[in-house]
Amino acid sequence: MTGHIGRREFITLLGGATVWPLPARAQQLVDKFPKIGFLQGVQNENVVAFIQALRAAGYTDGQNVRIETRIYGTMLDRLGELARELADLQCSTIVAAAPYAIRAARGATSTIPIVGIDLESDPVASGWAKSLSRPGGNLTGLFLDIPELGGKQIELLREAVPTLSRLGVLWDATIGAVQFRATEAAAHSAGTELHSLPIRRAGDLDSVFDRAVSERVDGVVILSSPLINGERLHIAELALKNRLPTISLFTEFPKSGALMAYGPNLPDMYRRAAIYVDRVLKGAKVSDLPIERPSRFELVINLKTARALGIEIPPTLLARADEVIE
Repeated sequence: MTGHIGRREFITLLGGATVWPLPARAQQLVDKFPKIGFLQGVQNENVVAFIQALRAAGYTDGQNVRIETRIYGTMLDRLGELARELADLQCSTIVAAAPYAIRAARGATSTIPIVGIDLESDPVASGWAKSLSRPGGNLTGLFLDIPELGGKQIELLREAVPTLSRLGVLWDATIGAVQFRATEAAAHSAGTELHSLPIRRAGDLDSVFDRAVSERVDGVVILSSPLINGERLHIAELALKNRLPTISLFTEFPKSGALMAYGPNLPDMYRRAAIYVDRVLKGAKVSDLPIERPSRFELVINLKTARALGIEIPPTLLARADEVIE
């Protein structure tokens, strides 16, 4: 979801078994290993965290497991096909990152355990689980507590910008309805006027920021989606150009030039997903594995951007920051 690593490093982390040809006997052995399916949007440091956590739990690709990775990128129309490939390989479990991948995996199998990593969906409201404590089906994993986070982001942005009265909310209309409604309710509770700024593709961003300026919003909460995260550099540039303070739940956003972020540590979520995989491989029933909420959140502030926007961040807010970018 965030960041970038080199292709050689990524292949090394995934292990050579899926890249280099093996002698026939060795290949037969690998084919007998439990298979871990992995549906992921991009190759990044979250993937590194997942692979490293698997190794820490005792699983190494090509030695005692086989990791079947499918990177879908922007090819969302191929996700169903990729998920069916993993189901046809009779994977012991499928790790699916983001709502698109979870939907595809659920469409491909109702029996293979699915470990989801999702910042945008409510698994119970979506009908994917009966409850957080006892999911009851073939899906468990890590899902964000959206209503609580939306209110916290508005509170932090208002603390940085005390004059904020008109709030823009940038969101991905293809998957973000639940997240948007929760943020809308939080804004109403805070007595803040909300302006919806939906996008469906990267090409919508320029016009959405033009509208934010024309509607005289004082700041923007940026909701999450793979599309939005992938466009963080462009979003940060547009926000700075239009002198709009922003807050995102992706902690990479301030590192890209945006003002603030408050959200979960994504590599931690991927490490936790590896622990779910370990439990499934050791025989745990996925229907009995509780769905987790992230427990670690980080506040990141870009002081350089604050100065460019003419904003003086209160010392009390700076003192609470996990990271301050000078």
